[in-house]
Amino acid sequence: MKKYENQRFGLERALYSEDNFELFNCRFEGEEDGESALKEATNFNVKDCYFDLRYPFWHNDHVKIVNIEMTPNCRAALWYSNNISIKASKMNGIKALRECNDVLIKYTQINSPEFGWKCNNVKIIESKLVGEYAFFGSKNLDINNLDFKGKYSFQYVENLYIKDSKLNTKDAFWHANNVTVEDSILEGEYLAWYSNNLTLIRCHIKGTQPLCYCNNLKLIDCTMENTDLAFENSDVEATIIGHVDSIKNPRSGTIKVDSLGEHILESTKHKVEGKVIIK
Repeated sequence: MKKYENQRFGLERALYSEDNFELFNCRFEGEEDGESALKEATNFNVKDCYFDLRYPFWHNDHVKIVNIEMTPNCRAALWYSNNISIKASKMNGIKALRECNDVLIKYTQINSPEFGWKCNNVKIIESKLVGEYAFFGSKNLDINNLDFKGKYSFQYVENLYIKDSKLNTKDAFWHANNVTVEDSILEGEYLAWYSNNLTLIRCHIKGTQPLCYCNNLKLIDCTMENTDLAFENSDVEATIIGHVDSIKNPRSGTIKVDSLGEHILESTKHKVEGKVIIK
């Protein structure tokens, strides 16, 4: 492998279309303000590097990234790329990951609005993420031990598995399809409206009006806090440990709770055939 070490790159397309190389302790910055430094490069490793320019990783394939920093100026950092591994790094800048396939992210801190849109086969392990509209329209996601803060996350996703994570987010999982969440904390308003095939296992759910207009919704041994007006017009099978503030007009299925503040049955154009059982 060709090796670039302790160098600065500031020109546009500085390493365009290169193949089979390593970058170590290099800096992508400078008054040249060049963008797309590594566009269409393949088979390369990046370690201990600093990125302060736009669009560095576009149309790349087979890339290993370790201990790099992307500043807020490093916007739209990884687009249209495949087979990417990112470890122990800091990713800042809007739209840091989009339309990428086969991505592994470990031990990484991310602060990026509109992160992870329309990606496929993404695995995230022991990382932190702050961002609005995260993972919009992505498929085949495997997430373990993620600390997430933001709004409007995981909308229109398909085939998502989350475990041992903490999500502080509103409007999460809207229109999501085939989602399983285990042993996680889900805090925020209007959780998972219009979702299809959502299963929550041993999760703690907090926030107003969760889980409405859902199809094939399942809750297994979950707990709920400050959850009022839950399950409106949803097809749901649920076993809930502890108290629920209020349940409103469940469309079908059975909801088992230890205690319930109020079961609201109001006039609606939808059928209301769901059962609530106090255990």
